[in-house]
Amino acid sequence: MTDKLKRLKENMYVQLFLSFFKLGLFTIGGGMAMVPLIQGIVVDEKHWMTEEEAVDCIAVSQGLPGVIAINMATYIGHQKKGIPGAVTATLGVILPSFIIIILIIKILSGIGDNRFVNGALTGIKAAATGLIMFSAYKLGKQVLKGWFQVALALCAFAAIVLLDVNAIWPIVGGIILGLIYTKFRPENKDGGEEK
Repeated sequence: MTDKLKRLKENMYVQLFLSFFKLGLFTIGGGMAMVPLIQGIVVDEKHWMTEEEAVDCIAVSQGLPGVIAINMATYIGHQKKGIPGAVTATLGVILPSFIIIILIIKILSGIGDNRFVNGALTGIKAAATGLIMFSAYKLGKQVLKGWFQVALALCAFAAIVLLDVNAIWPIVGGIILGLIYTKFRPENKDGGEEK
């Protein structure tokens, strides 16, 4: 029985499902709040991806329609086990939310405007905001390696937050400017980028 249980735990489909099920179950705030936790599991704990591959996964997942955590689960599952792996990881990350939402609707319909419930929800929002800020900081450290990347990020932030520009335009602009910069950037004799 223990050999059977050990083989089951080592099965990649089971690992994908359980890893993403736990993430979906215990991560409050969803979406961007899950990114550092997904990175921790996929890069540090399971070694399914390198940090560079995880950054690529985040970029692709953020650029696609839908929730970034679900997109990342699908991407990672596909990288590990193709379409069956993508389906397994996606079900793992979605199922806890589905179950919890149904339970919450049942419970909250009886509670109404309870001040303790409202206080708990306020605390949950604050925790989710902190997780998102941590995710942005961690991604920034990995991606913003030169003056060009920092300037591009600041301009995109200003356009979206201050000028209320739709996020798609800074993304498109960043792609175009990044391609131009990569094509014409000055390089030193060692082949490295001048700072």
